[in-house]
Amino acid sequence: MQTNDFVRTMQNPGGNRRTRRSINSDAVLLLVIFCLCCFGLAILYSAGDQNLSYVKRQSIFMLVGFLLMLLIAQLPVRILHRWAFLLYGLGLLSLLAVLLFGVGAKGAQRWLDLGFTRIQPAELMKVLVPMMVSSYLGSRYIPPNIKHVFWSLVMVLLPTLLIIRQPDLGTAILIFLSGFLVIFLAGLGKRYVFGSILIALAAIPLMWLFVLRDYQKQRILTMLSPEDDTLGAGWNIVQSKTAIGSGGVNGKGWLEGTQSQLNFLPESHTDFIIAVLAEEFGLIGILTLCTLYACVIARCLFIAINAQTQFGRLLAGSLGLIFFIYIFVNMGMVSGILPVVGAPLPMISYGGTAILTLFIGFGMLMAISAEPKLIRTQF
Repeated sequence: MQTNDFVRTMQNPGGNRRTRRSINSDAVLLLVIFCLCCFGLAILYSAGDQNLSYVKRQSIFMLVGFLLMLLIAQLPVRILHRWAFLLYGLGLLSLLAVLLFGVGAKGAQRWLDLGFTRIQPAELMKVLVPMMVSSYLGSRYIPPNIKHVFWSLVMVLLPTLLIIRQPDLGTAILIFLSGFLVIFLAGLGKRYVFGSILIALAAIPLMWLFVLRDYQKQRILTMLSPEDDTLGAGWNIVQSKTAIGSGGVNGKGWLEGTQSQLNFLPESHTDFIIAVLAEEFGLIGILTLCTLYACVIARCLFIAINAQTQFGRLLAGSLGLIFFIYIFVNMGMVSGILPVVGAPLPMISYGGTAILTLFIGFGMLMAISAEPKLIRTQF
């Protein structure tokens, strides 16, 4: 037998020695995240009526999230794979706890009061659902067969239905998409994809009649024609469009916006914060933010392509794509091309649980990126 007839795949010993001596991280991702955090705090200060309490609280959550991200980045990917079921189960229990003991606000029961702070478990499921489905499909042959697709959809639908009960249809749709993207990346056949689209389209009339509540129907009608009720249901969209358009190319300047500073723009520090950015920094500010977002998404996909395990590829790819969907939904909502569903703008909108969830996802990406490379050694 010739020496090149036997090829063995092994972990790079040099890579193992390097990871033991240093902290696992991803320099590109760290730099972009730092820029987004600084950008977000500056916009939050303006959007929150120059109230430092918002900035301080957001900064604390960012600091905790940064430490949590680095901690998760040190975990071997096999640990994330192994813990997925346990964390997913705890997430489902927390959603049940919200329905039984949750704190309500604005007609919805979505938070758990821990005494020192409140958390929104539905936000955490945006990471735990793709993690669970990636763990399940990552241990099986792909493309998945009909049995594996069925059980994956069950894992996705359980938290989705619990969140709809809160009610929070917007978050429920995003969580469903986060799990469905994993199934899609695993190699879901075209007939299943087109079949799912046809089923979704056919279900729209049934959802309108039996699922959507009156205020949710009103949001859809308002999206189609916000000018019909400019002083009522259409107020948010009309004011956000006015703020975006008035910013022009260069914007009015930091802290110089009229729609936000004079309180014409509702929820300016949360869901509609990008309207503040557009008014004060104009098209240049929006393009700058979109460039930073594009860098994050590109890095996620790069990590997915170079991941060493099937679980890592599915998880990294789904996290990158769902990050794009969060951005698209928020921007589409504020600009009036999508219904208002209460989706925060990643890294910019005020919200502690949302920030922590993003950093948890970034920590998983860094863990996947730092996974020891496999090399082919000839004997």
